[in-house]
This record gives sequence, structure tokens and C-alpha cells, in this order.
Amino acid sequence: MISASDDLAARFSSFEVEAFRLETLDDYGQSGNSDAYRAFLAGEPKPEGYNAAWLKTVRRATESGKRMLRVHVLSRPLTPYLRYELGWGYLTNMAAGEEFFILDTTDRPNPLAGAPDFWLFDGRDPVVLNYDEAGAFLGPAFRPATEASAGEVESEFTTYRKVALAQSVPFTKWWEKHGTE
Repeated sequence: MISASDDLAARFSSFEVEAFRLETLDDYGQSGNSDAYRAFLAGEPKPEGYNAAWLKTVRRATESGKRMLRVHVLSRPLTPYLRYELGWGYLTNMAAGEEFFILDTTDRPNPLAGAPDFWLFDGRDPVVLNYDEAGAFLGPAFRPATEASAGEVESEFTTYRKVALAQSVPFTKWWEKHGTE
């Protein structure tokens, strides 16, 4: 039997054009590479081979012409976790071809208030990512893929994607201006 996490992982090799991620939380510290996060907080250097498995996944996709991108909705000042994610994670993942955008809501209302964290594969296959209040990953929730066609009404996830990309800025531009705040 394939677990939900394995099913999500398989989608990163089976999508055809684009994998889009919306991130909405200020802290995912209970989910992922907690050892690296602790090292960051302690002021230690980035570990050798940091994020190696994800980099391999991203590189495999982007080298075959697929696009992997994220928009993170956030406000300043950054939480310690966001400093870690942006400074270590995003800067590292960009080397493999992942694209990042920031939707900064510091001085404006959040146009995606209430939107869940999710991956959207090929514009039609959403996977909602569930987290608890502490940022611990509870697991993915799969939604049925839709058969997108010209003129078909967009799903809430394609709308979220469209709004996120229209109202965000490229991470490198944002980081240049706000990365040291």
C-alpha cells in the first residue's frame, strides 16, 4: 500500500509542465529538516549536502524543461524560521532551478487570506498540505484532478496561483531589499 506521503513524492516525477507551491505559514520548524534548523539557530554553517534529496528532485525536473515554483505569503519582520527557510533553503534550491516569489503583506491586506498551503501539479492536480498550529506537517489531502480545458471555470487553486503570482515579486529582488532587515 502506498502512503499519502509516497503518493505526494511520486507526483514530483510524474508532473508534466509545472509544480506550483503556495506557502502561507511563518514557521514550518516542526516539519522537515529540524537538525538543519537547529544548526541555523545556533549560528552554525549550513551542513554539507544540505537539502540534497530535494535538490536532486528539482534538478531532474528543471533539466527536463519542467518548472517548479513557489510563492510564500509573509510579512516582516521575519520569524527565525523564515530567515532560515529563505536564507538557507531558497538560496540553495535556486541553484537547482526552483523559482521563488514573495507576496509581502507587511503594508497591505493579504489577498490570499484563508488559502491553504498546497502544491498544484500541471494546473489541475491540487494537493493540500495540512499543518498543526506549531507547523508540524500532518499530511497531504488529495483533491480530484480536473480536466482543464479552454473556457472551463478555474478551480480555487488555479485562482490562488494566479493571484499569488500576479501580486508577488521575484525572491531575489525582495531578498536584496529586505533580506537583512
